[in-house]
Amino acid sequence: MSNYTQSTNFATKDSLPSGDPLKIVKGTEINTEFVNIAVAIATKADLASPTFTGTPAAPTASSGTNTTQLATTAFVTAAFQAMYPVGSIYINAGVSTNPATLLGFGTWTAFGAGRVMVGLNGSDTSFDTLEETGGSKDAIVVSHTHTFSATTGNMSANSTHAHQMKYTDITNEARNFSTDNNDSAQGYDLTGYDALNTSTVDLQHTHTVSGTTDSTGSSATNANLQPYITVAMWKRTA
Repeated sequence: MSNYTQSTNFATKDSLPSGDPLKIVKGTEINTEFVNIAVAIATKADLASPTFTGTPAAPTASSGTNTTQLATTAFVTAAFQAMYPVGSIYINAGVSTNPATLLGFGTWTAFGAGRVMVGLNGSDTSFDTLEETGGSKDAIVVSHTHTFSATTGNMSANSTHAHQMKYTDITNEARNFSTDNNDSAQGYDLTGYDALNTSTVDLQHTHTVSGTTDSTGSSATNANLQPYITVAMWKRTA
């Protein structure tokens, strides 16, 4: 792009005396001026929708400018750097290329390999510090069983807890079987007695119950993973 430079000063001719050959305006002088003007115009950009060539430059606007002023590459780069300050995280689900190559600025290191991110929580000691890590993808307590065991208290005679027992009438007296009055142990012969009666008698005894519940859950490598999707993450360090 060139500017117009005047070759002939036509105003100086007016002050020359009559008869001076330099006072005459020559056609070649006029032609030279038109050529100079044409060259200058041809190398200027139009006001409406110009097409620039080469490496055009423009003043760089201040950071945060929000007008119709042209945005230079320097302005755009500064804006991107403001979006990704040191310590920020860049995420890309399409390529794993270092952001220094993609964005053209900064020093970046791969971040959070094999981990998901969780928000800072000052009231929870597991999440109250930036870049704090924890957790395991392997299930270590999920699969388990529960055992149980219970024993009733000693149920003494004449308690409200009783069982149905059969007994026979011997010498016209109902003799109850119990740990304290065992007819068999005392040698009573019950053979031939057909009159068996069913009644409720109190026997001193206990109940014991024990067992194991069925195993439930899963315990294995990679058995404790939440739903996830893999992306490339980078942290800007400089």
